Amino acid sequence: MDPLTPRQVAHRAGVNVETLRFYERRGLLTEPQRLDSGHRRFDEETVRRIRFIKRSQALGFSLEEIRELLSFRKEIPEDCTKVMNRVETKIEDVRTRIADLQRIHRALTILRDECCSRSAEAPCPILGSLEDRHDA
Repeated sequence: MDPLTPRQVAHRAGVNVETLRFYERRGLLTEPQRLDSGHRRFDEETVRRIRFIKRSQALGFSLEEIRELLSFRKEIPEDCTKVMNRVETKIEDVRTRIADLQRIHRALTILRDECCSRSAEAPCPILGSLEDRHDA
């Protein structure tokens, strides 16, 4: 297959060219082939790699975690245990974030309900709860 331009790679991977450059700077993509003119050319593996990165991000993996997952792809045979351990860690992170979001949801719901039940003359309970009430 013919080498791909950055624009072609970006289009096939569903990203923009700036994302491609960003991944290059972060070391997530291998150094591309350069023509004598200095223009970069990529292979189809770069498209697959970017799709891998985007799918991993959609599952909540950070770029550093994705770098590690990409390194596992180089191992022969791939060590599924290492990958599974990273996924288990991510699952626990997600559980923690869900619990945090549920706590925030409950607190905001209480504030909203207090606001709805206040008299028109009373100060806003939401703003009052956000103020620092600890005097020095």
